[in-house]
Amino acid sequence: MPTPDLNARVAQRIEVAPGLIILRVVPEGWEFPPYEAGQFAVLGLPGSAPRYAFADQEDEAAEPDKLIKRAYSIASSSRIGEYLEFYITLVRSGRLTPRLFALETGDRLWLGRKATGMFQLDQAPAEAHVVFVATGTGLAPYMSMLRTHLVCGGPRRFAVIHGARHSWDLGYRSELQTLANLCSNFHYLPVVSRPEEETLPWTGRTGYVQDCWRSGAVAEAWGAAPAPADTHVFLCGGPGMVEAMLEVLGEEGFREHRKAEAGQVHVERYW
Repeated sequence: MPTPDLNARVAQRIEVAPGLIILRVVPEGWEFPPYEAGQFAVLGLPGSAPRYAFADQEDEAAEPDKLIKRAYSIASSSRIGEYLEFYITLVRSGRLTPRLFALETGDRLWLGRKATGMFQLDQAPAEAHVVFVATGTGLAPYMSMLRTHLVCGGPRRFAVIHGARHSWDLGYRSELQTLANLCSNFHYLPVVSRPEEETLPWTGRTGYVQDCWRSGAVAEAWGAAPAPADTHVFLCGGPGMVEAMLEVLGEEGFREHRKAEAGQVHVERYW
């Protein structure tokens, strides 16, 4: 079997924390077509690609010449064409992420030739305020949406509630805090679930993202409580978080958006 065509290259590898990286990927000899913020693309590597040193051993050897492919949300602005950015967490027993983590700047990989997915900001009315709720790397599509669509100081209010175990797992924290400092209509609400394990005392919010919502943190930041009449909520992350948030939001009159019935809650189930 011929070796798969590796049609892209790593332009930059940023280690956010142990088990978390940002990869910036550029196509080689071709142009990635326009995409919408919130969509995902497919990355791949052959089974012969080396695995990250700190990953688990595979139960069975991968076929060396067969591509291992997975979809990842794009984190870069859809208005920037120089690269595609991906925010990736290590699955130590996984097939692809240990190979992606072994990549260095300049290494080659496979990139699907188009982006897909319906998890986009235009699912919400243009006049609606927006709350983005994420755990872990579920933040990635929101970074693309904010980088593409946020109008600093505009009438539309935005908030990001991002949950992680530790403060060092809060990817994009500096960028989001800077946005919050610059934009009166944007608020960043990071939440840490294991504050007792912090190296330095964590003085921010603790618990889970649903606890942050229940506490009224968004209402405090906005000066008005988000309600189904004026706010849409996006959920992206672990299934436990999604189900917990759907329950909490349902108690307040929010409904999940479906083809058959319009609602104010939009869910990306990537698990």
